[in-house]
Amino acid sequence: MTPNYRLLFGPLAAAILGIGIVGLALLVPNYSHVHQTVSEIGETGSPARIAFAVMLGCVAVCILVFAWGVRDASVAAHHSPLAAYSIGFMAVSAAGIAVFAYPHPAHNIFGMSELIGYQAPLAFALAWRHDPSVKHLVVFSWIFFLLIWGAIALNLSPFVAPVWVYLKPFHGLVQRALFAAWFGWCAIAGILLFKRS
Repeated sequence: MTPNYRLLFGPLAAAILGIGIVGLALLVPNYSHVHQTVSEIGETGSPARIAFAVMLGCVAVCILVFAWGVRDASVAAHHSPLAAYSIGFMAVSAAGIAVFAYPHPAHNIFGMSELIGYQAPLAFALAWRHDPSVKHLVVFSWIFFLLIWGAIALNLSPFVAPVWVYLKPFHGLVQRALFAAWFGWCAIAGILLFKRS
């Protein structure tokens, strides 16, 4: 069986995003990873605007290639490729966020559309649940699905005034927890599926 190197684009996307967020934030005076959102790094007028858009474009391409690899692995194993399509949709969201810088209204629309991509671990866990060769990855996917939904709930806390009072000072960390959970799943799932291939 030929190794499916496209699966390694999941970890690559995670690495590019992680390094990009930390590195590009250095270009923004007085930027705080704790208090500010990731979008503020590349917002309109930011010195990191172009570099941020390019970084997100690279992440989108990596996610798309990773989705292609997951699709082929799913089809070869006779499982539903729904997880791959969910992953691929995240590439559309990332590209939209790159093109439409905050505070453009489309920026938030593409940001909310990430909710579709965040379902990839659930789709994977359901599709592969009867495959004994990846039972650890299925359990891992269930765990990360729960972590992702916990992080989504925290990110929606601005709609719940009593909770938001406590989370607002740490909004940057709350948002990063969501990204870390989803991209962490992509990285580990990509590596484990690659080893399987």
